[in-house]
Amino acid sequence: MKILDWYILKRYLLTFLMMLLLFIPIGITVNLAEKIGKILENKVPFWEVALYYLNFTIYFANLLFPIFLFLSVIWFTSKLANNTEIVAFLSSGVSFSRFLRPYIIGATIISIFAMILGFYLAPIASQGFNEFSYKYLKSARHQDPGQNIFRQINDTDFIYVSSFDKIKKTGFNFTLEHIENDEMKYKIFANSIVYSEADSTYKLFNYFKRTITDKGDLIETQRRLDTVLPFDLEDLMPVNYIAETKPYSELVDFINKEKARGSSNIGRYEIVKYKKWSLPVAVFILTIIAVSVSSIKRRGGMGVNLAFGITTAMVYVFFDKVFGVLAEQSDFSPLVAAWLPNVVFGILAVILLYNAKR
Repeated sequence: MKILDWYILKRYLLTFLMMLLLFIPIGITVNLAEKIGKILENKVPFWEVALYYLNFTIYFANLLFPIFLFLSVIWFTSKLANNTEIVAFLSSGVSFSRFLRPYIIGATIISIFAMILGFYLAPIASQGFNEFSYKYLKSARHQDPGQNIFRQINDTDFIYVSSFDKIKKTGFNFTLEHIENDEMKYKIFANSIVYSEADSTYKLFNYFKRTITDKGDLIETQRRLDTVLPFDLEDLMPVNYIAETKPYSELVDFINKEKARGSSNIGRYEIVKYKKWSLPVAVFILTIIAVSVSSIKRRGGMGVNLAFGITTAMVYVFFDKVFGVLAEQSDFSPLVAAWLPNVVFGILAVILLYNAKR
């Protein structure tokens, strides 16, 4: 690798790192200023707050990754252009494609980092971030209501609770129906069901079981029954952010499991899966757009390039969020929703790169 490559690559990576170090503390400060009242009111232990903001940092960086990358490339490339360094590079016989090579190398390094972040680190951070928010920062009326939850847990068993409290891990008006060959074999009912973390069992209160046989119905009742049931706790509390908290391999298994159950939230889960792949590709697209725009010295200087960069990044995020919501709440394809912004901006990148070479 030549001096030019090292020079641009170091500027690429260092500017991106500095952009993260600049904006993340601002995000933490703004969030802390907003949440400090509830944190003090709930007397949250210091170590939990520290862990929350560590998770917040990873969550925040993953959420705004495209904006940080785009602005950092525009920033340092515009400085190169204003200092006429790019003109000197190109005048020495270096082609624009050759000039672009260290940017592609840098984008490859950042995209690998984005995959590690999205596949493994962000899910862990998302779980800690959301659990802390629901436990300490959100009032009861903002909690996930967990009303009228009906789930098919396998080929033969169906469960229902009229409501579920995630904090107390308690459900009300619980029923479990076991059906084979379109015929009900037995039905379990309980006024309440409580999950015990100590031994991974369920406590059923005012337990009632009706078993249907050829000789008639068998009735079994108990005031309280401790038992093991064929479903997980998350089946009783399907929270909106559950897909964000799973590493990629677990997410794939989870989606397959939900498809077999006929879940209505498949679009919400699949958009998370596809975005784990689309974001690393977006790194290359946004890098090419940023270099193509900011490599030309303009009369308005760096301000014009930054204004274009902020606008473009916001439009990208807008497209990403709009199509994501469509996939979550309609029959719009999650695959198309995750990749359409990349296709649109990929076309823009090709056009801008062609004009920049000219």
